[in-house]
Amino acid sequence: MKQLIECVPNFSEGVDMHLIKLITDEIENVDGVRLLDVDPGKATNRTVVTFVGSPDAVLEAAFQAIKKSSEVIDMSKHKGEHPRFGGTDVCPLVPVSNISIKETAAYARKLAERVGKELGIPVYCYENAAFTEERRNLANCRAGEYEGLPKKLADPRWKPDFGPALFNPRTGATAIGARDFLVAYNVNLNTTSTRRANAVAYDIREKGRPVREGNQVTGKIKKDEKGDEIWVPGALKACKAIGWFIEEYGIAQVSINLTNISITPVHLAFEVACEKALARGMRVTGSELVGLIPKRAMVEAGKYFLRKQQRSAGVSEDEIIRIAVKSLGLDDLKPFNPKEKIIEFILEDTADRKLVRMTAEGFANETASESPAPGGGSVSAYIGALGVSLGTMVANLSSHKPGWDEEWEWFGDWAEKGQNLKDELLFLVDEDTRAFNRIMNAFGLPKGSEEEKAIRSAAIQDATKYAIEIPFKTMKKAYESFDIIEAMVDKGNPNSVTDAGVGALCVRSAVIGAYLNVKINASGLKDKTFLDKLLKEAGEIVDAAKAREEKILAMVNGKIR
Repeated sequence: MKQLIECVPNFSEGVDMHLIKLITDEIENVDGVRLLDVDPGKATNRTVVTFVGSPDAVLEAAFQAIKKSSEVIDMSKHKGEHPRFGGTDVCPLVPVSNISIKETAAYARKLAERVGKELGIPVYCYENAAFTEERRNLANCRAGEYEGLPKKLADPRWKPDFGPALFNPRTGATAIGARDFLVAYNVNLNTTSTRRANAVAYDIREKGRPVREGNQVTGKIKKDEKGDEIWVPGALKACKAIGWFIEEYGIAQVSINLTNISITPVHLAFEVACEKALARGMRVTGSELVGLIPKRAMVEAGKYFLRKQQRSAGVSEDEIIRIAVKSLGLDDLKPFNPKEKIIEFILEDTADRKLVRMTAEGFANETASESPAPGGGSVSAYIGALGVSLGTMVANLSSHKPGWDEEWEWFGDWAEKGQNLKDELLFLVDEDTRAFNRIMNAFGLPKGSEEEKAIRSAAIQDATKYAIEIPFKTMKKAYESFDIIEAMVDKGNPNSVTDAGVGALCVRSAVIGAYLNVKINASGLKDKTFLDKLLKEAGEIVDAAKAREEKILAMVNGKIR
């Protein structure tokens, strides 16, 4: 599945938008990234830019932006209210989908190394990309700001992680790091009182509230024996919050920044805010998402509320997100459109999912046309998806069967596995066609000079290997589906046992059909070591699939006689 990361560089220029345009043009010139937001601030003389894309594309765009920034921003002339120490002051990378924070940190260090080597800018790695605990905190890295850089760079303890330990008055230094996704999120209250909204904010935010002498609102803040203020922490980690009144809506809100949704996800913030508001005589009427959110956060929320209802979370992604929207009340103040608020949906290229977005009739017509694609590989992946979908259907029906309430979680777990396999097989429907197109494109490369011939030959071999790996992956994912189908024939709703049996027939056909594509594509590959190993494993999967289908059909027939 496609990996996505977000990059949020902060540039020390917020007045001259021509200069900012020069920088953002560099980002937009890189294929594979999408510029989402440009937010300049005159008082801070700083612009926050947000873009998203595949990891390699994001790294290239970030590097080009930092390079252009070093050419057009002169830090020796910079003044602004926000702390800063470089033209590209900070450049965090943020995992969005199908990538871990650890992997994102590795990309951040790779970018930092390139910036240090090629641009000669001192770079400090911070947060999850930091090499030392002291440098995890951005404030430590930026302490002294631009004016203190000459002294800082001369201190061996603050030698940059990458780049020279030399003061460049034009560029200053840069901090590059990896952090989790920050979500700006407001909870709506049935009150107009900012004071009461603030009380809920203090209840939930990590910082909490100060302990006061006498009057708990106006009293003097107590201090410990060291003279430090005493604070009682709030209920949620990685959470900042404040109460305010929104005149547009005529209500008070708890305005929340969730700085690490892996620690405190949106649904947990909502639930705890509801609990604290209720304890103070108020009710949460809904919530509001400010900006964008990764799909995983919405899916986690939907699954949380489904499980709370003791319902299977093994339903479609669209249904899970609908449950999340309704459960969080995200449509309380205005309509909520997931296509405009979820990052992956904004970036979705309909051309990438051309086939699976078709109607069943449209897919059949396209397959029957004179075009060579979609062919047997795409059809194999599709019937595999249909097969595992039948097994998943039986799991979901069984989880709701009257009298089987104690088994809902067991069936729900199988349904979730089925949904995941279904989604992977649907991805392979279009990916098989893209693999075919890669081969066609490689054969279309020029072959005049010896160098061009070598490039063309290498491209053909790479494309051929990929065209073998895709149907092989279809084989493996389809075969995994037998586990779900067999479990449902064995213990699922007996009224649906034949549905699971049809699923087994589909999955067997998917495995064998994909195997045929593996073999025909293999004829053009020169890497025989790779090929022999893969074909041996593929043949074993075919034999195992035939045996599993025979076993499952025997079980089905035994139950319906």
